[in-house]
Amino acid sequence: MEFWGWLILFFAIIAIITFCAVFNVVLWFRALMSGAHVSLAELITITMKKLDARSIVNYYIKAKKAGVKITINQIENHIQAHGNIECVIDALIAAYNAGIDLKLATAIAVDLSGRDINDAVKHCIMPQIIQINNVTAIAKNGIEVSVTVKVTLRVNLQRIIGGALEETIIARISEGIMTIIGNAETHNSILERPDLITKTIMQNKNLAADTAFDILSVDIVEIKVGRNVGAELEIDKAEAVKFISQADAEKRRAEAVAAEQEMRALTQEMRARVVAAESELPRALAGALKQGNISYTDYLKMDNIKSDSLMRQAIGGNASDDMLTPALNPPKKKTKLQ
Repeated sequence: MEFWGWLILFFAIIAIITFCAVFNVVLWFRALMSGAHVSLAELITITMKKLDARSIVNYYIKAKKAGVKITINQIENHIQAHGNIECVIDALIAAYNAGIDLKLATAIAVDLSGRDINDAVKHCIMPQIIQINNVTAIAKNGIEVSVTVKVTLRVNLQRIIGGALEETIIARISEGIMTIIGNAETHNSILERPDLITKTIMQNKNLAADTAFDILSVDIVEIKVGRNVGAELEIDKAEAVKFISQADAEKRRAEAVAAEQEMRALTQEMRARVVAAESELPRALAGALKQGNISYTDYLKMDNIKSDSLMRQAIGGNASDDMLTPALNPPKKKTKLQ
């Protein structure tokens, strides 16, 4: 009987050890002593779900000790959703200690969206500074102005879900700076009063609307004066007008040259007609002499009158070289010997 008694006791001890090892009774006792009570049923359920019971209990103990309200089921669900429960708990602890009202549902939603909720809480406690470099615009007098600013942002945890990120803030502030510079009459007004940029931007209450941030301040870092774009545009315009005028002048010159060539061709044509007409005169005279319409004496008289007319024109200075040729060099009369 004693043998069977010891054997039963041995198996009982083995069963108790096995039960404690499988269902984490030691972990249950540790949670109980830490003030974060976890029932054995919950531990058995966690083990059956093939989750890391030790990590879950440790996260639960950490949250309870920091005063964060969270349950074992919420931790399990977030882990099963492939979220970073450690980051969520750290963010909740930091927000709780800083007196920031951060809801558990908000922290879980932000974490599941892929954003670092711990980093968001850190920037809510300690605002972040972003620098917007070389926002360039042109004043009304044509001078280019480039501005670099630093923007101090604080995360707004109430608008963090669905709120736009830093890129939207950068775009809106850049647009505001360009508008202010573009409305300035001269670049000197910007250089004299750079605070006009910051005051005008900060007066726009809708600048941070629908974003996850509150804009605390906008500060000018640097202002640079660039090119005289207005003068460059005027120079380009003048060059374009010059090229157009040159093209028009060249067109008119080509038209004039073409007209001159046409007139020369017409002159040559008229001269050819005159020569052709003059070539008919000897034939007409010969025909007249042959038919007896004029006598040889009449021909000589006509020739003398023509020579006399050419001589008079030469003396008067109205004769051309072609006209003077027969007068200055009269044809020699043939003698009987010739």
